[in-house]
Amino acid sequence: MAFVTPTAEQLALYLGLEEIQGDRADLLIAQAVALAESVVKPLPDQATAIVLSVASRAYVNPQQVSYETIGPMSVQRPSGSGGLYLTKADKAALKSLADRGGAFTIDPTPTTADPSPTWPMDDTFGPGLEYEPGWGWV
Repeated sequence: MAFVTPTAEQLALYLGLEEIQGDRADLLIAQAVALAESVVKPLPDQATAIVLSVASRAYVNPQQVSYETIGPMSVQRPSGSGGLYLTKADKAALKSLADRGGAFTIDPTPTTADPSPTWPMDDTFGPGLEYEPGWGWV
């Protein structure tokens, strides 16, 4: 199943709005999809949540206002709470959903590798000789 772009109605539901500006919502969703595709392409099926999150940030706070006072009321929003952008968590979630974000190990040892030593063995070294602290085997 392929990724299905969310609709303006889904964005309104996500935000809890009864009415939404359809053209503006469609534009923000399209831009959010383009941003997400800059990290992972093709987008995984579950990327809808991230696309809606990115579009909703831009929809509710397009000017990235962080502090606003109107009469006796003032509101302070967290920095970076508006505009159209992907957070570090959004990028990590996209990579994780696409199975591209975890650590991995690569074993460079060829399958034909032989575990025996490749250097000449010296039978006159080590146990059998006398060990002298500070000097080693003598």
